[in-house]
Amino acid sequence: MSYLAWKLLHIASVILFLGNITTGLFWAAHAHRTRDFRLIASTFEGIIRSDRWFTLPGVVGILIGGVAAALEGDVPLWSTGWILWSIILFSISGIVFGIWVAPLQGKIVRFARAADSSSQAWDSYRALYKRWELWGLLALITPVIAVVLMVLKPSLPGL
Repeated sequence: MSYLAWKLLHIASVILFLGNITTGLFWAAHAHRTRDFRLIASTFEGIIRSDRWFTLPGVVGILIGGVAAALEGDVPLWSTGWILWSIILFSISGIVFGIWVAPLQGKIVRFARAADSSSQAWDSYRALYKRWELWGLLALITPVIAVVLMVLKPSLPGL
């Protein structure tokens, strides 16, 4: 494939990846405001499914398309600062997702499925949700900064 084809795969995958993360945060906030545990559980089940269908394939496309485009375009990955720092930010997003976001999504589903409508249950859920929201925001902000670096290509140190 040509440089432009790999770049297209990379950019389309970034759009898929960031779009899914952003809409996941949006729908989770929407469900949270209803205070309806059935809707919250259903929403988070949908977010987990959409991560499998959109976020994870987006990650694969970002990696394959980005590395292949750099190789095809003779752009060194590690010594080009804006690429190196974008990879670091993207990696941080993946680590945050794997260690905190994904496990919290599962906990929220299980909790919401079993919760009653008491204020104590709501407080316990809200603590889980706030942690998910914080880690989810970090998992979103880091690749957004990476996109900024990839577009603006600032002079940053590489290896």
